Amino acid sequence: MAEARQAATFRLDLGQGTPGRRWWNPALKEVGSAGLRSWRRSLAQCRDDILSGACPAGPASGLFLFAAIQGSRFMQLDPSLGLVDWMKASLPDCARWLPGFQGALAATIFAGGLWTALLLTLHVVLRLLLRYQGWLSEPRGTLSLPTRSWLALVRIFSGRRPTLYTYQRSLPCLPLPSTAGTVAKYLESVRPLLSDEDFQALSSQAQMFLHTEAPQLQALLGLKAWWAANYVSDWWAEYVYLRSRSPLLGNSNFYILDFLSVAPTPLQAARAGNAVYAMMRFREQLGRGEVEPATLLGMRPLCSAQYRQMFNTTRIPGVSGDRLYHVRDGCSRHVAVLHRGRFFCLRTHGGPGGRLLSPRVLEQQLQHILDDPAPARPAEEHLAALTAAPRSAADRSTQAPLEVVEGAAFVICLEEAPGPSGTSPELDERARSVLVGTGHSRWFDKSLNLVVFASGRMGLNVEHSWADTPVPSHMWEAVLAAECFELGYAADGHCRGTPDPTVGPPERLLWTVPEEVAVSLPLALREAQALARDTDCHILPFTHFGRGFTRRCHTPGSSFVQLALQLARFRDQGGFCLTYEACVTRSFHEGRTETIRPCTVEACAFVRAMEDPRLTDAQRLTLFRVAAEKHWTLCRAALTGEGVDRHLFCLYLVSQLLCLPSPFLTQVRAERWKLSTSQSPKHQPQLFDPANHPDYVCCGGGFGPADDDGYGVSYIFMGESTVTFHISCRVSSPDTDSRRFGQHIQDAMLDVAALFGLGTGPSTRARSGEAAREGKDSVRASRGPEPQQAPSAPHEPEH
Repeated sequence: MAEARQAATFRLDLGQGTPGRRWWNPALKEVGSAGLRSWRRSLAQCRDDILSGACPAGPASGLFLFAAIQGSRFMQLDPSLGLVDWMKASLPDCARWLPGFQGALAATIFAGGLWTALLLTLHVVLRLLLRYQGWLSEPRGTLSLPTRSWLALVRIFSGRRPTLYTYQRSLPCLPLPSTAGTVAKYLESVRPLLSDEDFQALSSQAQMFLHTEAPQLQALLGLKAWWAANYVSDWWAEYVYLRSRSPLLGNSNFYILDFLSVAPTPLQAARAGNAVYAMMRFREQLGRGEVEPATLLGMRPLCSAQYRQMFNTTRIPGVSGDRLYHVRDGCSRHVAVLHRGRFFCLRTHGGPGGRLLSPRVLEQQLQHILDDPAPARPAEEHLAALTAAPRSAADRSTQAPLEVVEGAAFVICLEEAPGPSGTSPELDERARSVLVGTGHSRWFDKSLNLVVFASGRMGLNVEHSWADTPVPSHMWEAVLAAECFELGYAADGHCRGTPDPTVGPPERLLWTVPEEVAVSLPLALREAQALARDTDCHILPFTHFGRGFTRRCHTPGSSFVQLALQLARFRDQGGFCLTYEACVTRSFHEGRTETIRPCTVEACAFVRAMEDPRLTDAQRLTLFRVAAEKHWTLCRAALTGEGVDRHLFCLYLVSQLLCLPSPFLTQVRAERWKLSTSQSPKHQPQLFDPANHPDYVCCGGGFGPADDDGYGVSYIFMGESTVTFHISCRVSSPDTDSRRFGQHIQDAMLDVAALFGLGTGPSTRARSGEAAREGKDSVRASRGPEPQQAPSAPHEPEH
């Protein structure tokens, strides 16, 4: 996904040193500080969770236990078996003037100790229960007796109403795989991309690594895995995201759209008003922990740590690295609005008690901005380009407008309806506009940019360092459902309710641009606009079938699509490539993502069979089953922390910290991911009804390509009969074309479905073969024959 590009291009510069003499600096220092940060963060979150009642045994249970102990003493019962009397006798006799004080104090201490022991017991039991992974190996739709018993115990020990953070303290730590297992899986993943000679040379290099550098690197990494909550996530966020100097535009940020073909209202201010209200209300629910916990496949609770930085968060640029700046909810009661290069501060709370303004009043405020004819001031119109250009520290001389933007809950971008660019239809142009804008129409440093067009359509641009796609997608689904089915709109398209004439217009932010910033702004603008023009997006709504059909084929939907993508890419480029597929590891504490490598030996055999006219459909179907089973095996390994890429990433990082260069890890880092893929999640299918409201289903989102000569592909299953693909590539690349690749994907999906008797017939197969030959010929004519890809020259990735 988008992080695939970030991981492929990250560089670590720690200076030079003598191998072996810097074991403590900076290697052990980095491991030690990572552990301290982890424990400090864990203790702070534990305190917050207890106060908010997010733990299975919250403050209410503690008060109940205290009242029960005191009541039993009043009834001359002793549930403590003499402990309270012993503690009473041990307390200093300093309260003779207050009868019963010592007894009450002893009972309070006993109740507190009992409640703490209960809390720790619940956490330990939950942590042991959540280590169970047997359900992943069971067929979908059937649960064994051990799994049913496990689910029942998890529900019992989770309390009556688990909240978003109930499981947070009980999630197990990410396991550290063995280096031998990781290297073996890596070699298996690159086997179909290498010649026999290249593979033999890489295998020899891998064996040398296992016997020389690996033991020392693994030992230090094992120390971190024991000391910190997660041995990957903090380094992943720091070195892949925050230390990257690449532009966020088209490289890191990603987008999510609303619906494919409808808008609940054509009024821009009304759509924005309902969306802002729903998002701010979701923020309040997050603060109270009232959001339903996210689960994996409806069974396994997932880590919720990323939700804490969803709102009020900004990525602050620095010289060598960025940092995340987060404001507490109570100190951020406004949003920043960007319209025609002008910035406004819109207060979201007001009136008695400082309550959240109604959607109709928010619409009224936004309409003030749309109706304001004042132009942008000099240099102000293009100021946001500084967040889109390559990362560098800017002048932060206590400017009030900058503080307002960085302290806002999120940014609203009020846009004109995107017009067609070249041959791009409106849907494609809307996706491209939400992702990159004009280069100066998004504040890319902000965690969330809500983009609302004049047509009433909208989308979300998300900064990637604070979270991965499932977290903002979870929020976005809740916002769309609340906006359409709960808040609704009046018959004239306005938000329901009445305007409030006592509420003043939003405050216009007036910038004073320092001279050095004004001088660098034109260069930043040119770079941002060039990147924006070079990004191409295409949305393919595949309506022939969806998850319902793949379920009848007894094949996981992701495996079906991934094999179709391998077939499509082979037809488009005439060869195979290293493929990146994102997979969540949030079943572990502070987990983020892992990489699945779906271009396997089995997948390549299936693709070649599809292109071999001598084979029958029965033979192709057999190979498809084998390849799909292999893909699901890789999914299970990634979900359980037994993937390849994050372990190799950390080993490489440790080797750099130790000044212990490894030729094998350097070779791994040289890989290029020419196909980066991801499945957009749907956490809350109960919020939408595709059968009765087929148009009102979130159509997912996408991201830029991980390689300048490659594709980025995201897909989402919309109900039972539709899969929507989001495809991106670089306009400047002579090898790629997002619409051509979309046609190959559609043909590949139909051809694979024909193996199961969907009835596409030989015509689709013939058309696919003809298009494949045309695609191969055009690509080869433009760049010559494609060599076998090998991990031999610099790169690596994810989203």
